[in-house]
Amino acid sequence: MKSELNQLKGIHPGLVLERELNKRHLRKGIFALSLQEYPQTLTAITKGKRGMNTALSLKIERALGIEEGYFMILQVYYEIEEEKRKQNIIWTNLPQLRPVLFWDTKMASLDWEKQKKAIIERVFERGNDIEKKEIIRFYGAKIVDNLLNKRL
Repeated sequence: MKSELNQLKGIHPGLVLERELNKRHLRKGIFALSLQEYPQTLTAITKGKRGMNTALSLKIERALGIEEGYFMILQVYYEIEEEKRKQNIIWTNLPQLRPVLFWDTKMASLDWEKQKKAIIERVFERGNDIEKKEIIRFYGAKIVDNLLNKRL
């Protein structure tokens, strides 16, 4: 199991569950009902929109004959990778912006992920072309376009 876990580190447990259900030709909805769970819950997990919890993990592992704790270990590894990704973005890739854009707050206290909508809007309202390009580089054109278009 250890070598398999090393290969799967950082992958959402829902994707692994989806693969396992497909291999066994099990439909998610019917499988969820057999566990006395809502099909929507299992679908959200297999799509990576929701995390695995301990109680559900145990039910799934028992039903599929998988070693106890397998999906929770995958969940922890996934969360570790997500956190490392967030920290890496925040500390190594910060956009170069003039502090005057954020005159009302300390730039060091900005949460670049949680406050991205407000940050993007402020830079596009008050920033110069270089700063706008820097924000697009940092967040990606798709995210910037989506957030700015929702505002209109």
